Amino acid sequence: MSKAGAWSSNSSRNILRKRPNRRTAFELLDSAPLFAALGDQMRLRLVSRLCEQGAASISRLTAGTGVTRQAISKHLRVMHNSGLVDSTRRGRERIWRLNQRRLQDARRYVEIISQQWDDALARLRTFVED
Repeated sequence: MSKAGAWSSNSSRNILRKRPNRRTAFELLDSAPLFAALGDQMRLRLVSRLCEQGAASISRLTAGTGVTRQAISKHLRVMHNSGLVDSTRRGRERIWRLNQRRLQDARRYVEIISQQWDDALARLRTFVED
C-alpha cells in the first residue's frame, strides 16, 4: 500500500495522535495561569529580581524600573493569583518572595510538553520511514 493510502487508514492516524493521559492533560490545563503570569516582560523581570535579591518590598522591586509602584503592585497581584509569589506584612510594608515550587511546576510542565513533542516526532519519523 502506498504511503498516501496508509495515511488515510485509521490505524496510521492513531499512531500519530497518541494523547497524554488525563492526569497530565489536567496538570497542563492547571498551568495556564502560571504561564500567563510568566508571559509578561515586566513580570519576568520581577521574577529575576526576586531570584537574585530574595524577598523584597514593592519599593525595592520598583527601584530602577521606570515603572510606577501601582503598576508593580498590579503585576505582583497577577503573580500572586497564579501562586508564583507570596507576601507577608512587615509593619506597613508587604514583603514579596518567589514561590520556588511554582517555578519547579513551570519547569515540569515544559518538560512534559517537550516529551510529548519528542514522542510525536518519533512516531512521525517511524511512520514516514516505514
